[in-house]
Amino acid sequence: MLKKIPVARLTLGMYLHDFGESWIDHPFWRARFRLTDPDDLRKIHASRIETVIIDTEKGADVDVAPARSPGAGLAGREPQAVAAGAPSAPAPAAATGDPPPAPARASALPSSHSLGEELGRARRLIQGARAQVVEMFSQARMGKVPDLGGLAPMVEEISASVDRNREALITLARLKTRDDYTFMHSVAVCGLMIALARELELDEAQRRTAGLAGLVHDIGKMFVPVELLNKPGRLSDAEFDLVRRHPREGWTLLRQVPGIVPEALDVCLHHHEKHAGGGYPDGLSGESISLMARMGAVCDVYDAVTSQRAYNRGWDPADALRQMAGWRGHFDPHVFQAFVRAVGIYPTGSLVRLASGRLGVVIEQGKTSLLAPRVRVFFSARSREPVPVQVIEPGGSDRIVAREDPAQWGFERLDEHWAAA
Repeated sequence: MLKKIPVARLTLGMYLHDFGESWIDHPFWRARFRLTDPDDLRKIHASRIETVIIDTEKGADVDVAPARSPGAGLAGREPQAVAAGAPSAPAPAAATGDPPPAPARASALPSSHSLGEELGRARRLIQGARAQVVEMFSQARMGKVPDLGGLAPMVEEISASVDRNREALITLARLKTRDDYTFMHSVAVCGLMIALARELELDEAQRRTAGLAGLVHDIGKMFVPVELLNKPGRLSDAEFDLVRRHPREGWTLLRQVPGIVPEALDVCLHHHEKHAGGGYPDGLSGESISLMARMGAVCDVYDAVTSQRAYNRGWDPADALRQMAGWRGHFDPHVFQAFVRAVGIYPTGSLVRLASGRLGVVIEQGKTSLLAPRVRVFFSARSREPVPVQVIEPGGSDRIVAREDPAQWGFERLDEHWAAA
């Protein structure tokens, strides 16, 4: 039986089934395991998690387990039974059995070059890739079958850049202008797809395929009137129906390209499908959606919501992950959790608050933990004034305690802080 209990009543011997809405805040990458290590229990009690879901058939029940301490925290609240089929926020791993929990580690495939070493090369690659995407989309808009011959070498170079440093290219590609969005979105999704494929430990050929699929996934947008793509207000039903045609329009065009790989066609057609169903154009769900298309769904949305658009401001990267985590049924949980590992719980460019009350922008992921990226501190939340700029690796008493919304602090050009670092 599944029960939702206050974290204060969590004890050794219980089987953790889910961290619920706090899954992205918990200190483990495995969400389902028997709690046997006192250090793990201390980590959970020290976190911001308020409630957890336990499985009493696989571990101790709250009724027979001693409370952590009478009256401590939320201990007075009664546990709530949870229906076995009740939806919950996606768990950070589709784990089974009782393996020991894995820490919130950084990518298993660390970067071989520093961010600073790779930025120059990544910037030149992005410029070249953008030019090729502009040409490809222009051919499509004129009704021509696009020439994709030059894309394979470009994808190989982008893949090599992500191998050297997974943050440089995908972070630079996110810093697009509103007028550049349509083209740069494809470049960004290419880099994100390669980084995600890397985290999923797909082989080199599959990673190149994923990158190519990212470059061409939105080519069908060339059949949508520009005024609809850039419309600031809500689309009418008729207008949305027209926009919803772009995956099939792109698929129909790409089918005419000699030698196009089936996976790229599939991502173009199905990157708007949802894991629980209800997406378009075919209303697929679960395993009926290919792995590449499930990857494309995450990468496409993440870059879309974190980018400046003609009709809205981009979300802070860390807040984007948090909100996406709450979209129940939208993404494959396993793929989404791998994506978080690829870009970091606090992606580069995120605004964070430290325990000291200082604010800073994440400039690079940590080498060993997703919870401790390098941060460029520049502002005091307490005095609401700038402080001497300092690059630190949060930890100990001055750890990251919260994500912050740049708009609420009036930071209109937060990316300049990252670029300066």
